[in-house]
Amino acid sequence: MASRIFLLGLLAVSFTVSTLASDPSPLHDFCVADKTSSVQVNGLACKDPKLVQADDFFFSGLHIAANTTNVPFGARLTPVTVAQVGGLNTLGISISRVDYAPGGFNPPHTHPRATEIITVLEGNVEVGFVTSYPDNRLMRKVLGKGDVFVFPIGLVHYQVNVGSTNAAVIVALNSQNPGIVSIPNVLFGSTPKIGSDILARAFQVDRNVVDGIKSKF
Repeated sequence: MASRIFLLGLLAVSFTVSTLASDPSPLHDFCVADKTSSVQVNGLACKDPKLVQADDFFFSGLHIAANTTNVPFGARLTPVTVAQVGGLNTLGISISRVDYAPGGFNPPHTHPRATEIITVLEGNVEVGFVTSYPDNRLMRKVLGKGDVFVFPIGLVHYQVNVGSTNAAVIVALNSQNPGIVSIPNVLFGSTPKIGSDILARAFQVDRNVVDGIKSKF
């Protein structure tokens, strides 16, 4: 009797077991983005491998300094993400160049999908990120040519050219499309707008101050 109950128990358990399988690695050599496809996936649909060319993996221009005249904040980005190089699709990596005029800066922002590593090509660049609540510690350092610094994923960070000449950096990120959330823009330039009363209470200032800032976005 006991053995029969045990057997029935095993059968009951066997019927509740489910099997899952996955492969964390790519199943093809590459998946070059098909930018003409209307298929919605987490990333971009793959181009027919037979149509892929070397140029799908190529970008030229990171050696060229961008013009920082009359640009917001005195800084200009030259991105190399999946939007520029289709061969980056599914590979989880991208790279960019940022050029700064003297005093130029990249305002506080985050990358929701990537950790960032920055290398200074020329000039002196102050960098920093802030740890999460409750510490809110500022990790700050002034970098020179050849110096490297890391911004952990999701943390608010910034860069500013503290030298008297132009500066340039190369940044690499572990996402084909890291995204950027600019703190000033999302708070004061969203669509629709965040209520001024909410922002005034958050920053502990008068509503007129908030409205004045919003008018610049």
